[in-house]
Amino acid sequence: MRLPAISIASTPVCIPHDTLPVRQSRSLVVTPMMFPSISDSARLWTSSQSIPRLNPLHPPLVYKRTVSLETPAVHHHNHQRTLIMQRREHHRYHQVWRKPFYGTSSEREEYRKELREQLKKQMEEKCAALKLQLASKVKEAEYLREVDRLALSSERDLRIQHSKAMTAYRDENKRLMEQSWRDRALTRSQETLKERKLLCLNPINWSGTLK
Repeated sequence: MRLPAISIASTPVCIPHDTLPVRQSRSLVVTPMMFPSISDSARLWTSSQSIPRLNPLHPPLVYKRTVSLETPAVHHHNHQRTLIMQRREHHRYHQVWRKPFYGTSSEREEYRKELREQLKKQMEEKCAALKLQLASKVKEAEYLREVDRLALSSERDLRIQHSKAMTAYRDENKRLMEQSWRDRALTRSQETLKERKLLCLNPINWSGTLK
């Protein structure tokens, strides 16, 4: 069952301004003809034009603000403006869900096409976000791999330098030990030769058995 479409003509709210009372001031008589026609604005309520809101204490074409200029016509204008804006919002809200249920076949197809396009757009956005996430993960993995490679290379260089330093320490220690051994052997041989010479010259050893 199709519900009747909501239109502005179904709920008329425009009241002729001629029936509204007018308050008279000392220097100026404010009439409803001085205000913009609310019926003309009501016929354009679906357009993008906006109805201006009037100030009850400062009506149009009046340059001096005074309380005596407050008239019911301005309040009527603002009330009609509120009703038109509420009707416009009601129409806009109900036009959204009216098409897929009570619209024509072309409107329903257009609605389904719009849904499909929205779903495709959401899928594309999700796919793009997933690709960006994977790309960021790949970059992070490459960065971590490079950091690990640099850390291993630095550790290897440190091990090589330590090995070279320990090898040089070992070689220098070996050289010092061999030099010490040669010095002690030379000293001992010199002392032996000296003792032999002394024994040869010593008259106590006449037989020469002590060598």
